[in-house]
Parts: sequence; C-alpha cells; structure tokens
Amino acid sequence: MTSDLGFTCTCCGAHHPELPMNYTAEAPAVWDPAFADADDCLLSTDQCVVRAQHYFVKGLIEIPVIGSDEAFSWGVWVSLSRESFSRASDLWDRPGRETEKPYFGWLTTDLPVYPATTLNLKTRVHTRPVGERPFVELEPTDHPLAVEQRTGISLERVREIASAVLHAGEGEQR
Repeated sequence: MTSDLGFTCTCCGAHHPELPMNYTAEAPAVWDPAFADADDCLLSTDQCVVRAQHYFVKGLIEIPVIGSDEAFSWGVWVSLSRESFSRASDLWDRPGRETEKPYFGWLTTDLPVYPATTLNLKTRVHTRPVGERPFVELEPTDHPLAVEQRTGISLERVREIASAVLHAGEGEQR
C-alpha cells in the first residue's frame, strides 16, 4: 500500500488514508464453497483443483503506475492444462524454477472494474523464484486490462479502481 497517497472515494466521499496498490481474488471464478469438502477438489493460497479436472494457479497481473516506481497488481487465478499444472507443481519448491518456459492459461478471475469481462483472456504464466507468485502476462489484445498492462495507468486510475473495488457490491458493479 502507498500510505502517503490517500484518496477521497468518489463513491462515498470518505477519505481513506492509504491507496491500495493490489487486490486479490481468493479463488477462481468457478470455485464453489461446496467443493471444500470434496476429495477431488483443493483450494490453497496458490493452487486450486476442481473435480480433478480443472487446474488453477494464482499469479499477479502487474501494471506499471505512470510516474511512480510502484506497480499496481491484481492477484488472479489462471487455468492451466493438466500437464502444465503438474509440471508447475513438480517445480513449485525447486530453486531455479524461474527458468521454466511460460505456461499458457486462461484468466479465471472476473475483475469488476472493466466494462468487458476479464474471464477467459489468454495468458502466459511466467514462473518466478521460489516464494514469489508467478507473473501473468496477458495476450496483447485491445481489452482494457491488457492495454493497461502494456501502457501503464495513472495514480488517478488507481484511485478509481480503489473506489470501485470498495463499493463492488453496490449498484452497477459486477
């Protein structure tokens, strides 16, 4: 969080002393809490399996903040093939794993601040050193999220996102 860049919420008018620079999804969009007790399902902070048929890893979509050394990030879930998930799992705690080639995946987190759904955007998941979340690179399309990842966002945009996320359950937000 950036503590010296508080913001006044455009939705409620309240002043918040810190501007969040990241948000995270707790589970892929397809996860149902009823899966928690199923033997063929798993949800950890880094990996998810649904019905032993769908495989997900958590990573970060990082977006440069124009005029700042900081990046804004979304903690998102990406579906991988069984083979890619197995390979990533085998290397999860192995030093040097960051030399692995990127894995193809589909974004399975719907971010509520974009006019078009972010579900099923094509991605490349880049493994990082042990202890670091993978970097999620979006296919360079004209989707607003992909454009922001390529070109960066202003601090004003970070404030807009904060206001929208804080009030996501109200009104028109998805």
